[in-house]
Amino acid sequence: MNKKVLLMVQAAMIAAIYVVLTFAANAFGLANYAVQVRFSEALTILPFFTPAAIPGLFIGCLLSNILTGCALPDIIFGSLATLLGAFLTYKLRRYKWLAPVPPIVTNMIVVPPVLLYAYGIRPLWFSVVTVTAGEIISCGILGMLLLFSLEKYKDRIFNQ
Repeated sequence: MNKKVLLMVQAAMIAAIYVVLTFAANAFGLANYAVQVRFSEALTILPFFTPAAIPGLFIGCLLSNILTGCALPDIIFGSLATLLGAFLTYKLRRYKWLAPVPPIVTNMIVVPPVLLYAYGIRPLWFSVVTVTAGEIISCGILGMLLLFSLEKYKDRIFNQ
């Protein structure tokens, strides 16, 4: 199979799964409270396996934010935070244990000011704490469980 086609298909699948998992978290009310646990954020470790995850995560996040009715600053900056986190995860792929760190840090820095200015959620320090806690659960715990589960099958799933 053509490598470019394979990467495009992988990116599209990752984007689709991200959207579905975002809707699942919303359906269970996990993305609506102070500490938001989004199953889709576990996918942010996928750049460890494939560069196709970078555009896949960005497009998935962008579509999820649009389809769930987020404010424009959240759509723009939240998606860009995911893009940056995915890119940095790919760059750090030699260090397995660092895979969830870039998305946690980028969201910890970007999302709280967005919550403040787009939604009026105060105080800022509380958003930093709650966003970070949610990202640690989603990316750090669920993401690393996903990474270890996929690692055994990486050659079959992410064949390049």
